[in-house]
Amino acid sequence: MSKLRSPKLGLTFDEFQKTSLTIDDCNWQLTRDRDGLTRHSFAKEWIEWNEDGTYKESHEDVALGLSLVMSPFNHYYTWMTTTVTEIVEDTEERIKFKTENSNYELKRINNG
Repeated sequence: MSKLRSPKLGLTFDEFQKTSLTIDDCNWQLTRDRDGLTRHSFAKEWIEWNEDGTYKESHEDVALGLSLVMSPFNHYYTWMTTTVTEIVEDTEERIKFKTENSNYELKRINNG
């Protein structure tokens, strides 16, 4: 396993796996419409890409052309979507959006 340390979590992936954190500690739940695939996350970021497909910058809010990344924020992230093509609903508690190849619902499950 990697010894790279996540700057946001302050943990390596090995250390993260050994924590006592559970789904109950997570703040967000992402569900893919077509198959019900569900992922949980402590935090989320919306990633903007350069024209060549490399990372440009992170955003707190959803927008067209961004990809959702769910924590931990290192190369062992929980989930990353393709870029957002349509925002169906955007509230504090829920975001429904479409990407290049899937439809998703991201909802707050804790107030963290």
